[in-house]
Amino acid sequence: MNARPAGLITTHPLTPDRWRDFSALMNARFDTRHCWCMWPRLATSYRNRTAASNRRSMKKAIDTAKAPPGVLAYVDGIPAGWCAVAPREEYPRLARSRDTAPLDDKPVWSVVCFLVLRGQRGKGLSKVLLCAAVDLAAQHGAEIVEGYPVEGTPNLFRGVTSVFKAVGFKEGARRKPNRPVMRHRTKAARKPAAGPPRA
Repeated sequence: MNARPAGLITTHPLTPDRWRDFSALMNARFDTRHCWCMWPRLATSYRNRTAASNRRSMKKAIDTAKAPPGVLAYVDGIPAGWCAVAPREEYPRLARSRDTAPLDDKPVWSVVCFLVLRGQRGKGLSKVLLCAAVDLAAQHGAEIVEGYPVEGTPNLFRGVTSVFKAVGFKEGARRKPNRPVMRHRTKAARKPAAGPPRA
């Protein structure tokens, strides 16, 4: 079965001026309409949070971030997908589970969420988003990017192992049978160190 025609796919970092596009994506689904991609950013309980409080918190995170907290995908200029990526320390939730505990003490950027609108699936947007997320992280100095897919579930918001592999990620650990930790060394990490200046 062939994938649907993709149209013109573009990506952009989520900067404050793209808040309206991000809002359109979050409001398109029941689950994201409540979460606003705040679940991984919370160190405290998520249960008592409201949609309005999550929306305000994410707006503040976007407005004050040193680097854009993710990338948006557009199909023919219309918002179609989202991928969250940021330094691991911005996601306290990761430290609360053994499945996503740090592998070592190296600085890491983490990909924690994907959203592709239902009508835009089957066009390769997840791969495009992940490539753009890795590029964004590398542009801000990341040498290692991690992802945390959950295999065997219909809920694909953490991503799909095969997509991570297609972009060059390799399995760094698997603490449960369906919970690989995928790792990728960026081009920034592979650049040779500069030699001493010539006389």
